[in-house]
Amino acid sequence: MKTGKVVEILSRGDWDDFVVANSNPLAPAGEFLQSWLWGDFQSGLGRKTRRFKIESGGRTMGQYLLIKHFLPFISSRFGKFYFYCPRGPILDFSQPESEKKKILKLFLKEIIGLAKEEKAVFLRIEPLNNNFLSAWRDSGLRVVSTSPVQPRETSVLNIDQSEQEILALMHPKTRYNIRLAEKRGVKIREASGERDINDFLRLIRQTAEREKFKPHSDDYYRRLSKLNSAFFRFYLAEYKNKTIAAYFVIFFGKTVSYIHGASTRQDKEAMAPHLLHWEIIKRAKEEGFKFYDFWGVDETKWPGMTRFKMSFGGKKIVYPGTFDLPVFKIWYRLYRLGRGIKRI
Repeated sequence: MKTGKVVEILSRGDWDDFVVANSNPLAPAGEFLQSWLWGDFQSGLGRKTRRFKIESGGRTMGQYLLIKHFLPFISSRFGKFYFYCPRGPILDFSQPESEKKKILKLFLKEIIGLAKEEKAVFLRIEPLNNNFLSAWRDSGLRVVSTSPVQPRETSVLNIDQSEQEILALMHPKTRYNIRLAEKRGVKIREASGERDINDFLRLIRQTAEREKFKPHSDDYYRRLSKLNSAFFRFYLAEYKNKTIAAYFVIFFGKTVSYIHGASTRQDKEAMAPHLLHWEIIKRAKEEGFKFYDFWGVDETKWPGMTRFKMSFGGKKIVYPGTFDLPVFKIWYRLYRLGRGIKRI
């Protein structure tokens, strides 16, 4: 890359085409987090978003979406915030590694300049691979590893093969449970209407209490359920005339991503979650999608959930992690201190 410049993007254009074309061709997991519609969704939640592309010789070499998050411990009084770049930046996949490093260095220079200008306390970035960390360290910048926003590990199933080949990848017990759910009369359908989202909200509260995690707000799930159906869909599993499991799923590029799921412990003998995944996988195949991302595995943190997801035969994908680049170091220390106090 001889020369390059960073340009802010205000209209959609071919933004998504670049994201899809330059995702990992072996396992493009999480690519929707840099999509145009995901940025719009974040804006609808009250978070300011900005989009940029890196150009050289009239060609796009990289893109990145930034989301402005206010800091819970120091924003109410001082209005402090940080910029978050989820699973990005996205780089021209065809470039040699040496060129990718140059693009990343330009990205770092520009994003730090923007953070200083806007007075962001820090930048939080979740890179797709270790090239980013290498460029970061080569620039002499301090890297602070922090808790992940998105899951660091996931399981991605290649669905670009026959149903029989996909079933053969699964654990025998998983195949058995799918057949059992069918035999017991579990029905899968795409959700619609207020009653269905209320069923999901009821189930997600039960699941969060059982699995010990904090769910998003009701408003978050309601807004998500209203997104364009070509991008977002919501499926239910019904048994004995009641909803016992529900999944939120993103359709983007080559990949279908299961991002939120909820179920009840009642009627667990129906094995609805197994059939729910299988039916979504079959529908995704029919529409020409290549991958199914189970979105988050961790054998230490979520052992039961991880065993369940991995039983479908997917490939484990591990990302480098989540990293902060402090811009205003005193404020960053105060933020870390406040976060530590809250956890005590």
